[in-house]
Amino acid sequence: MKITLAKTAGFCFGVNRAVQMVYDLLDEGKKVCTLGPIIHNPQMVEQLSLRGVRIVEDVSKVKSDETLVIRSHGVSKETFDTALQCAKSVADATCPFVAKIHKIVAEGSADGDVILIAGDEKHQEVLGIRGHCVGSSYVFSSVEELENIFKNHPEFKEIPVCVVSQTTFNAKKWTFAQEFLKKVCTNAKIFDTICNATSMRQSEAQSLSAENDTMIVIGGRHSSNTSKLFDVCFSLCKNTHLIETADELNADWFYGCVSVGVVAGASTPAGIIKEVIKTMSEILQPVDEQTEGNETVQKSFEEMTDEEAFEASLNSLTGDQKVCGTVLAVNSSEVQVDIGRGLAGYITADEFSLDPDLKLEDEVKVGDTLNLIIMKINDQEGTAMLSKRRYDAIAGWDNIVSAKETGEVLSGVVKDVIKGGVVVYSNNVRVFIPASQATASRNDPIDELKGKEVSFRIIEIGRGRRAVGSIKSVLRDERKAIEEKIWSNIAVGDRFTGTVKSLTSYGAFVDIGGVDGMVHISELSWTRIKNPSEVVSVGDTIEVYVKALDTEKKKISLGYKKAEDNPWTIFQNNYSVDDVVNVKIVSMTSYGAFARIIPGIDGLIHISQIANKHVVKPQDELSIGQEIDAKITAIDLEKKRVSLSIRALLDPEQPQETEETEVSNEEVPAEETPVEEAPVEEVAVEETPAEEVSTEETTEENA
Repeated sequence: MKITLAKTAGFCFGVNRAVQMVYDLLDEGKKVCTLGPIIHNPQMVEQLSLRGVRIVEDVSKVKSDETLVIRSHGVSKETFDTALQCAKSVADATCPFVAKIHKIVAEGSADGDVILIAGDEKHQEVLGIRGHCVGSSYVFSSVEELENIFKNHPEFKEIPVCVVSQTTFNAKKWTFAQEFLKKVCTNAKIFDTICNATSMRQSEAQSLSAENDTMIVIGGRHSSNTSKLFDVCFSLCKNTHLIETADELNADWFYGCVSVGVVAGASTPAGIIKEVIKTMSEILQPVDEQTEGNETVQKSFEEMTDEEAFEASLNSLTGDQKVCGTVLAVNSSEVQVDIGRGLAGYITADEFSLDPDLKLEDEVKVGDTLNLIIMKINDQEGTAMLSKRRYDAIAGWDNIVSAKETGEVLSGVVKDVIKGGVVVYSNNVRVFIPASQATASRNDPIDELKGKEVSFRIIEIGRGRRAVGSIKSVLRDERKAIEEKIWSNIAVGDRFTGTVKSLTSYGAFVDIGGVDGMVHISELSWTRIKNPSEVVSVGDTIEVYVKALDTEKKKISLGYKKAEDNPWTIFQNNYSVDDVVNVKIVSMTSYGAFARIIPGIDGLIHISQIANKHVVKPQDELSIGQEIDAKITAIDLEKKRVSLSIRALLDPEQPQETEETEVSNEEVPAEETPVEEAPVEEVAVEETPAEEVSTEETTEENA
């Protein structure tokens, strides 16, 4: 009996992405609920339920501490917007292919196109698609229904029409629909949105149905994808049966069969598929007839990866295959040992260890004893092929199982970075660590882990000696221990060398060795800046000190500005009253001009000190950006004010024999009062913008 499993059987990309998203959230310790079942597979839904995942049919039912997951089918725009308002956290697991359809119909309907959708009108995916249409939309599941739409709306033949399909729509029906549309509607814009995986799955199901006596379709009975697979298979093979689990298999289905084909829906977990294949093999072939040449056994091992075949071989070991050998000789490619049976034993480099960089001469020497497994015996040549790594794997597996129960931290070397995570070998046992569990943060790259020794915990033990680990769990505990140590010793004034982890509009977060503190934007520079990125970048190493602590909220305020960089310190050390300085005009007010002395220090040139004549407004004599010489007439370090004068550097004004000089004192503006009679003590500093100086203050001083 031959069993052929479809290559496309099992989770599609979108379903796998949605399920993995839920598992990742659970692994992060979050409470999860899904808007409807995450996939159309009751077994998987039940498995997630055991881990606390709730199903809600309305977003208003989401609890305040739960993360709502939008399933791969997607939802209407209205539902999604409502979810964002009702749920504290939303994880969108909408299949990217479905999201693409949402975009197509949203843009098409916004342009005034009539939207036609090929699919099941009541299916969640179709309901979600229609929920992104602005105007009219129509659904058809066959060419006949499409013809009726055009019969009831003949105007559609002349106006723009946008046509899409449900991702799991029957490929054959879709072809017929396209042919009809091209004949009757020249304005139709047709988008082929059937998922490529769905098309391949249906195509393979069609081929297998034509070649086999019996077809088994595995999947949830409420799955549209699985139902369409059943229809495809049944049309070519009447002996087709739809099952959800291996328990539903019936031996009578296979009576007189020579070959059986197996397909599975996009929502069918790999574990259920393997269980069905195993149960079918037991039904179709008695145990005592399963020889090495048997096709059923051959098929099972053909479907295994090299690692799965290796693990399977460990289960069949007998006591006679375990031996202890003494090393007789060693070279770069193999180790020769005596196993005491009159056989010359050999261990090749790849059977000694999985590490390709390991040097045998450095690991063993003549006289060493090794625990080994006999792989193959050649009686004619009197040799035995042995394996050390496989023996170690048996003992290593016991350690893995024990570590799962105790939570023990194990160590191993990352050998490969593969799709979805990394592979670590610990005592010759392969441990898979998902990307979500490989680093402390989801954004950290995993490629850098290859070749490094890491510490991890075992979080899951699967069938067939499969182990899943978590580096993140260990890193989280290590960070927690570091945090506790820091918080028990930290004090205001402590200095640290930290790394900038992230930037916000209001400051920079700095890792000071296991705990993050925040440097407020005002603490990054003595001069005014608009964004922290003007001073620091993510990844920079900077010196900081503790300004304030909130032990209750676990918050640390850090300082970065150095006292020696304080512009007032620099000014005080280098400038005095009566110094003449070259300054640059930076702003104007009605009562004077502000001039930059050094970065961070601006002085005020009062309007009365701009010239030795009456000045109506500063702009009449000065301009922004102009550089001039001015004299420092006053410094108030307490109030951080500096007064400047251009007039003090000019020759005294000579009285003119004109009618203007005869103006009475009552008519002389206060601003023309000589500086000797009413010295001006005005200052501009960067911390006090010119606009904030009050009119009353100016009038009083002018007076």
